[in-house]
Amino acid sequence: MYIGLDLGTSGVRALLVDEGGVPVDAQEAHYQAAHPAPGWSEQDPAMWVAGCRTALAALKAAHPAEYAAVRGIAIAGHMHGAVLLDSSDEVLRPCILWNDTRSHAEAAALDAADEVRGISGNIVFPGFTAPKLVWVAQHEPDVFARVAKVVLPKDYVSLWMTGTCASEMSDAAGTAWLDVGARDWSDRLLDAGSMRRDQMPALHEGTGVIGPLRDALGDELGLPRGVLVIAGAADNAAAACGVGALKEGDGFVSLGTSGVVLAARDGFAPDAASAVHTFCHAVPGRWYQMGVTLACTDSLNWLARITGQGPAALTAALGNDVRAPGRLRFYPYLSGERTPHNDAQVRGGFSGLDIAHEVPDMTRAVLEGVCFAQADSLKALQATGANPQSLLAIGGGAASSHWVQMLANTLNLPLDIPARGEFGAALGAARLAMCGVTGADPVEVMTKPEIARTVIPDTSLVEACAEAHETYRAAYAGLKALQ
Repeated sequence: MYIGLDLGTSGVRALLVDEGGVPVDAQEAHYQAAHPAPGWSEQDPAMWVAGCRTALAALKAAHPAEYAAVRGIAIAGHMHGAVLLDSSDEVLRPCILWNDTRSHAEAAALDAADEVRGISGNIVFPGFTAPKLVWVAQHEPDVFARVAKVVLPKDYVSLWMTGTCASEMSDAAGTAWLDVGARDWSDRLLDAGSMRRDQMPALHEGTGVIGPLRDALGDELGLPRGVLVIAGAADNAAAACGVGALKEGDGFVSLGTSGVVLAARDGFAPDAASAVHTFCHAVPGRWYQMGVTLACTDSLNWLARITGQGPAALTAALGNDVRAPGRLRFYPYLSGERTPHNDAQVRGGFSGLDIAHEVPDMTRAVLEGVCFAQADSLKALQATGANPQSLLAIGGGAASSHWVQMLANTLNLPLDIPARGEFGAALGAARLAMCGVTGADPVEVMTKPEIARTVIPDTSLVEACAEAHETYRAAYAGLKALQ
């Protein structure tokens, strides 16, 4: 048996799978982030440990025999977070999370430094880890002076489990300290951010063994001695493992809190200026690229909050009639935007509002706006040479047939809908645990899910969606000028 932990910013999911990779059960625990100032997002790492304890205890209670047969654990986790540790591995301050934008000025300065984009293969975004440390150095110098190690969120959990400070390629690629092509820390990038190699965790591939679970912790959690902790993956790389997106041409579009269009790549082909992320995959010798929309289902949740209606009720009110985009536009820059703008300061809103518009009109515009943002990401990916012929549609928003049809029309690509069942980051982590313990070939283990149906673009609406997307793209400069 194997366990995959999916460490998110709102909770942790623990998935138990058998030796064939078939899910047995999943349990969850939840927590919250803190926002002590505008643009700030922080979390106490102790919440992650407590969440893991709770979820694992629930698995044990539900399936004691299977739980006692666990051989390996791997963790998928949200990227870019900065967990600062002193020389005793004690946390120095709350983790600065991926969606924290306080270090936008520091990110711009790093991004402009010689060789940074060339070595990292990426723009230095405000959410990345390196500019967060520059911000700490400037604003919390006493804390910075005590930093002995910097780890990413999931790696703090593996440190708790093993006593070993380690990371892996897919997560490290989002720090702006990694030479993504060479798959190693870069002394030049570390120096640009006033960091040192000895402050970095040891690097593994995602299938690498960090070490055994600490005996005392294993006894406390009710796990057998000798359980191996495998390096795991960043959340999107783990999701790619969970849906079998490993080779050139494979990919998915995720309608989650943030939106992602991801394409697996057989080689390293960065195009930093496009604002596409080019990261190491969780399996050796592979990479992936993705475009990111910061507020995807978050945009619909925002509308739900201000209207007092739930997201499901909002989308249900649209019925089954997917029509051509109207003149009402929504720009989902509620938290800034990554691809293709790399702009933490721009903010969104509606244009074309009319006194006759009602809530369903606004809902339709929000869904369309997110689709246009995802189309921005796809265009940026295609400019790098990625050329997916279809995409898997995952994430909470993919439960809306209306939204998925809109998205297929806008991307002009078929979208495959997985059959009901477990897939995604927790399953990807469990698969990495299986490969790490047994030495199995990831290609054999990380298979694609069963497809329930394929949503084909409506050819009568594709041209209208493309025209509307162009007006959406053209509006960015005007929105930017208003900031």
